[in-house]
Parts: sequence; C-alpha cells; structure tokens
Amino acid sequence: MEIRRVQMTGGASFVVTLPKDWAEAQKIKKNDPVGLTVQPDGTLLVTKKITEDPIQRLKEIDSSIVADPAFLFRMLIGTYITGFTTIRITSKQRFPPFVRSVVRDFTQMTIGQEVVEETETVIVIKDLLNPSEMPFDNTIKRMFVIVKTMHEDAITALETHNKTLAQDVINRDMDADRLNWLIARQTNMIMQNASLSRKMGISTGMAMNYYQLSRIIERIGDHAVRIAENSLPIIDSDLDKKIVNAIKKSSALSLEIFDRSIISFFNTDMKEAHKNIESIGALENICGDINNMVLKQDTVAAVSIGYIVESIRRAGEYAGDISETVINLLVENEQGPHKAKAGK
Repeated sequence: MEIRRVQMTGGASFVVTLPKDWAEAQKIKKNDPVGLTVQPDGTLLVTKKITEDPIQRLKEIDSSIVADPAFLFRMLIGTYITGFTTIRITSKQRFPPFVRSVVRDFTQMTIGQEVVEETETVIVIKDLLNPSEMPFDNTIKRMFVIVKTMHEDAITALETHNKTLAQDVINRDMDADRLNWLIARQTNMIMQNASLSRKMGISTGMAMNYYQLSRIIERIGDHAVRIAENSLPIIDSDLDKKIVNAIKKSSALSLEIFDRSIISFFNTDMKEAHKNIESIGALENICGDINNMVLKQDTVAAVSIGYIVESIRRAGEYAGDISETVINLLVENEQGPHKAKAGK
C-alpha cells in the first residue's frame, strides 16, 4: 500500500496525488477526467471508467472439442456464475443435437439468459437481466421459503405415503439452485465492477456473506431432497407411529432452527443467533433416539430412516452455521450488516 498525504489547495479543497505508475498504466493524461465513487464500506474508488454502463464480457466456447453434454452444461454454468454477459458457442461443423439440448436446459435453469442468435454453427446467449433489479435480500428470502417448503413437504410425503409429493420435492431443487447461481453471479459481477456495488447498495464483503448464506441454504435444500429420495423406498410401508412422530418432531425442531437463523440474520440479533446455536444439541439428541428406535426395523426401513434422520440433523446444523455467520458479522460490525448498507 502506498501512503500519500492529503494536502489543501485554495483553502477549501483537499488534494491527493495519483500514483504515477498507475496513471501511466491506465493511460491517464493531463486534464483527463477520472471517476470517484464512495463505496458502501466508506472506501473511495478512483477509476478511469466514468460511465454507468455495465461491463460487457464475452466468453467463446468451441463445442467441437466438447463431446460430453454434462461437461458443456457445467462450462455454461461456470461462465454464467463468473459474470460473462455474452456466451458465444461455435462449432467447425453443424452442431450435434446435444448442444442445442444443453443450451435449452441452460437457459431454462438460469435467470436472465436468452438465445439472441442461432445458426447451424453459432449460438449466442445474452444476459438480459439487470443485476441491480434483483436485491440479495429478496433472493435469500425466496430461497428460504422454497427450501423450507421442500423440507416440510418431504416429511408430509413420508407421513401420508404420497409418492407424487416426494417426487415434486426432488424436482423443486432446481428452483433453489438457480437462485444460488444468481447470487454467485451477482457477487462475482460486484467484485469485477465496483459501480454495481454502489448501485445495489452493498459492499463487496457483504456480497460475499450473502453468497455464503445462499450456499448454506442450497445445502439445506439438498438435504430436503435426500429426505424425499430416502422416503420413496419405504413410502408404502406401515411404519411404527412412534418413529413417524419422532421424525416429525425432529423435523419441526430442525426447521425451527432454520427459521430463527434467518430471522436473526435479517434482525441482526446476536443473542438470538447464539441461543439458536445452543438448541442444536437438543436436535442431535432426538435424532440419536430415533436411530436407536429403528434398530428393530427391517434392513430397508432402518437404512432409509437412518438417512432421513441424518438429513434432518444436517439441515439443523447448517442452519446453525447461518447463526454463526450472523455472530461473525455483528462482531465485525456492531451496527449490523443491513445498517451498514449505503443509504440505510
């Protein structure tokens, strides 16, 4: 870090000189304008870029060297998450059918991606979403509702022998994934474009915390899927009512921890977050009791219930991680994460 002293000119204006090496690297000459932007965390950004136009980034993918549809899909998701605004897929010859199928799946599973040009050897996908129109708070709240409902429905499917509902829970996992990808994308774009940080009223550090939070919620959603998947082999079985009731009790406690973790995050409540973490022990005890109860069950039932209980426990523990994140944030910033935003 270079240290430069602030001077005063004209008796009223503060002046600080720019590093010569940086100015030359940016090709800044005498009388050239530079932009000054106050960031949400109080730092000052100096940039040669003085327009508010979003940064346009192009990624080219040669599909001729990709034979695996899953690999191509992962490349597209990676390109989306890292913040490219245009994706150009090319081929030396006519596209094989799987390429168009993968592109169709990609545009359906991501937010804001649309095919704007298509020929036999070129497909262009463009981002039509303005990132600042999707606040992190709203996305996290939506993820929470989706994942909580998935967990509740997975338990209901087991209790009511509803295979259709269990399968629906599994299908809904993509809804949580696409929101998690969106937050990852916005976070990367903020890291690359400081003006977007100002537009969204959020510091780069806080954006990373939101991404961490979305990853945890996405994992809780994965465990809701596992509950549904492990319910299917025993969904027609006549399970012991004591076991079913114990599973419902553990699930309710796990979701209660999840509820309180999100509330403590948005209310910036350190004491509630600590209290929430302390309640995880009770969940672990209930799950341990259920594992003891299933020892008398047949092998298929015992294994499936064991996996279900493990996912209920892990979901509660992941919710506890959210509360730990809240405490870490508030210790770092006594005002709380939301009060630290620009304009708040």
